[in-house]
Amino acid sequence: MTAVSIATHGNVVVISIDRRERRNAIDIDVVRGLQEAFAKFDASDGRVAVLTGVGDDFSVGSDPNVPVTELWRCMPTIGTVTKKPIVTAVAGECRGSAFTLNMFADLCVADESANFCYPEGTHGAWGGLAAGLAVRIPHKIAMEVLLLSQPISARRACEAGLVNRVAPRGKHLDTALEIAHVVATRAPLVMQSMKHFVTDHVLVQSPSEILGRTTRDLTAVRTSQDAAEGKRAMAEGRPPEFVGK
Repeated sequence: MTAVSIATHGNVVVISIDRRERRNAIDIDVVRGLQEAFAKFDASDGRVAVLTGVGDDFSVGSDPNVPVTELWRCMPTIGTVTKKPIVTAVAGECRGSAFTLNMFADLCVADESANFCYPEGTHGAWGGLAAGLAVRIPHKIAMEVLLLSQPISARRACEAGLVNRVAPRGKHLDTALEIAHVVATRAPLVMQSMKHFVTDHVLVQSPSEILGRTTRDLTAVRTSQDAAEGKRAMAEGRPPEFVGK
């Protein structure tokens, strides 16, 4: 069974975390699976993505065996560049790195059972990405979430601006798809430009966001065909033949 699945609904692509036996805890397979899924979505004809979790929970956050240094890979706009809108559909627990995943999405639908928590203050370590919460919702509420490490309900999250719609129990995905299909009827270039302007030029980036994006870009160069060709050419004593890939 794959940890992340992709399904197409017209112009909407649904990306699902599927580790229901572990309450969709994010392990390295989920990290890599989400990174690949977002890349496939960006390269596809899909106009909007919906990210959700299979079963009763969106995700309880990272498995302890996942290095913090790998988590940037699965974060929208950090691990993968896409100007296309992303909607999250949340039920049950949305904790830790899953909370951050939701934070980097553009829209969020949560059902009545959902609760949101960033408990890293009780764990003794964090990766820094959640600092961006303070430019997405009011400062004092963001600090409440970060410093208290206590869950907030879907209703409270909606009042704070972290959630757009609260759906009846079990209807979060249906409601998210309704919203996504509306966005998919809008002019794609306008939607992408709006997201690009807001994400890249209006929202302040935290140090960890900058680090994640820098790591992504340098990793792409380091693992490119040209990098491999450069090494071969140097070893063979010949001029390299670069292809820009």
